[in-house]
Amino acid sequence: MNLSFAGCGFLGIYHIGVAIGLKKYAPHLPLNKISGASAGAIAACCLLCNMPLEETVNAVLFIAQAARQYILGSFSPYFHVQHVLLGRLQKILPDDAHIRVNGKLHISLTRVYDRKNVIISQFDSKEDLLQALLATSFVPLYSGLLPPRLHGIRYMDGGFSDNLPIFDEDTITVCPFCGESDICPRDTSHQLFYLNVSNTSVELSKQNLYRFVRVFYPPEIEILSNICKQGCNDALKFLHHRNLLK
Repeated sequence: MNLSFAGCGFLGIYHIGVAIGLKKYAPHLPLNKISGASAGAIAACCLLCNMPLEETVNAVLFIAQAARQYILGSFSPYFHVQHVLLGRLQKILPDDAHIRVNGKLHISLTRVYDRKNVIISQFDSKEDLLQALLATSFVPLYSGLLPPRLHGIRYMDGGFSDNLPIFDEDTITVCPFCGESDICPRDTSHQLFYLNVSNTSVELSKQNLYRFVRVFYPPEIEILSNICKQGCNDALKFLHHRNLLK
């Protein structure tokens, strides 16, 4: 089973819910490769490291709470998202994380100097992996002024060039926005118009506009927890629809 997790900022907790659902309801399905951008890459890394996903949920909630301390949230000049993110990742990822994910985790990056998409899947050390995760999560101005370097080259959020990288036609795509991904929220309103942004097709709707705001400005902890639960439920619906339940 190959997966692709879309970049989505604080909505990445949806991916963790999907991961929980897949592990709970379809443990018999082997995970081959997972690609992702930004928060999607981080969720993919945690899943491939076979971490207790509750730890990952708590890490997201910790970062969200840290951001919500300020009036401007994560836009506050006093909130350094890259610093907080690095601290959490260093704490929760195992020392051999790079070994566990080598060849399996495919991180989407945007090369700064020419805006081209780059996919990396080999990591020399845990520090190398951490730098790649920071790079794919770097949004200019929001995250800081200078994008991080990886092997001497500056990269930024992979969502700018390919937000939902796929391996083949059988890749299962996951996105917290209602749209055409395999696993995603299904809103009751039926929109006729879709917007394709960086390889991610989403509905043009009020619900998705609300979700977009939450990418950068985290909602209350209870709402984030519900987004996680929705990810788990949507994963179950997908497995049932595809007859993949054991």
